[in-house]
Amino acid sequence: MKECLETAAAEPPDPAGVVPSADAFDAGHHPLAYAPAAPGRRARAIPLPHVHVSARTKDFHQRFFPQASLKDWNDWRWQLKNRITSLPDIARILRLSDDERRAMFPGRSGLPFAVTPYYASLLDPENPAQPVRRCVIPSMAETVAGPGEAADPLGEDSHMPVPGLVHRYPDRVLFLVTDFCSTYCRYCTRSRAVGGHKAAHVFKKRWERGLEYIAATPQVRDVLLSGGDALTLSDEALDWLLSRLSRIPHVEFVRLGSKVPAVLPQRVTKSLTRVIRRHHPLWISLHFAHPDELTPETARACEMLADAGAPLGSQTVLLQGVNDDPATMKALFHGLLRARVRPYYLYQCDPILGSAHFRTKVDKGVEIIRNLRGHTTGYAVPHFVIDAPGGGGKIPVSPDYVAGRDADGGLVLTNYEGKTFRYPDGALA
Repeated sequence: MKECLETAAAEPPDPAGVVPSADAFDAGHHPLAYAPAAPGRRARAIPLPHVHVSARTKDFHQRFFPQASLKDWNDWRWQLKNRITSLPDIARILRLSDDERRAMFPGRSGLPFAVTPYYASLLDPENPAQPVRRCVIPSMAETVAGPGEAADPLGEDSHMPVPGLVHRYPDRVLFLVTDFCSTYCRYCTRSRAVGGHKAAHVFKKRWERGLEYIAATPQVRDVLLSGGDALTLSDEALDWLLSRLSRIPHVEFVRLGSKVPAVLPQRVTKSLTRVIRRHHPLWISLHFAHPDELTPETARACEMLADAGAPLGSQTVLLQGVNDDPATMKALFHGLLRARVRPYYLYQCDPILGSAHFRTKVDKGVEIIRNLRGHTTGYAVPHFVIDAPGGGGKIPVSPDYVAGRDADGGLVLTNYEGKTFRYPDGALA
């Protein structure tokens, strides 16, 4: 088995050794994904894990990246270095519609365009209406601001006691540890804040201030690391952050937010799983949009994360023309359960600028939950929530199964078949 060199350390290094300088930024690379070994750290050989590559992906790899070996393709750093970020590059792979071409001109959208070669292999080259293609290829609809839309619809910026740390709920905080994603979803809630490639020293300062705030705020027991995508950080950077958080006595557990298994499954390595094992209790919230994302590569990545002891939950955004029907959602949630991921949240799409073409009526989400509840296992039924504009937090929305009360005060309930049942909820003896 081929081997590669990876760094190993007993103690997390100083952030200066974790966050490289801006000089480490190469075209298509994320600076925080390349952490040089700190002085005194030794390198040891670690076997590369066997990586499953689906037939479709293998064909795409050989067709569009014939100069890259299979080892290159399965290296997450190679995937980042070779991200597709321009009109000529994506036009080599897809037959773009006139709308897509016009939307790809610089400055048309505040959100950058980027997609990994792996995720590009999942796109239908002929059909602009393919769900996963709509999720990542720009559209001119993004340039139209509709009523009620805002750059920061959830009011995150107004709930930041220090830069990059959102404290909206009493006992938990959202720690935005990077502005980088390997692939940018066109409906991104933080399109205002991602893709800027801030210099390493900016994040070093932000991390320190965020950690200081958490340490000084004893009611914070839960920390969610997100961004950007928390799993695009290097193993060393992630280990350093998790180690620092573990030293804060009142932090009970940490969560990571990521779409990596869907768009960059090569990132889930044995080295990453060792970091995860060192920092339990650690939970991981994953983002999936459509069953087409459930490939052998993705299943393997989720399996490795689950085997590392991290409970996995999924978050899915309800998107018009992508997943807004019960059959698609059921297929997605069943596939996630097979990959050991529990469907947790179904989000109504946030009213970010230029998102009207993605948003459905709230009734559509209620309809989907009604068609899941009772018709499939309860583990496959997520909470449907609206993240209230202005910083109101997540508000659950569900079908109303309470039909009223009878003459004796009993509760009249309607089940998934539309049948009514009485529960004796009157005065107890």
